[in-house]
Amino acid sequence: MTYHVELTTSAESPTAVVAATTTWERFPSLWKEMLDQVWAFLRSSDLRTDGHNIMLYKDDVPNVEVGVQVTRSFKPSGRVVPSRLPAGRVARTLHRGPYDRLDEPHRAIREWCVARSLALAGPRWEIYGDWREDPAQLETEVCYLLA
Repeated sequence: MTYHVELTTSAESPTAVVAATTTWERFPSLWKEMLDQVWAFLRSSDLRTDGHNIMLYKDDVPNVEVGVQVTRSFKPSGRVVPSRLPAGRVARTLHRGPYDRLDEPHRAIREWCVARSLALAGPRWEIYGDWREDPAQLETEVCYLLA
């Protein structure tokens, strides 16, 4: 797939998340439970969720946040805490297709930034579009914060 990477400015976006420090090998077995905890909290609260599921990778350790875009901040409840997707200049692209190919847009953004001498700040995130039964119809926005 060919990716159109663009430079844009991102506003902060409030999120409800569960945070973890893990390994890249372990993360695939953790994220679903983390997201389930956020949705259980949201179903029992009056917090509006006009947004989508997100995964924020703060660094390469990885320190991660898995959650949902929400309309405002809130008081922490158990492991679910308020956070935000970062504001700033970002390189972004849209991935259309199955989640198991999300390495492709990440690679495309990193290569695009290297070709333009744009330094990455570290944080990057995925915003998952509405669910589709057909994996080819899934859309995921991938963003990298620039230094």
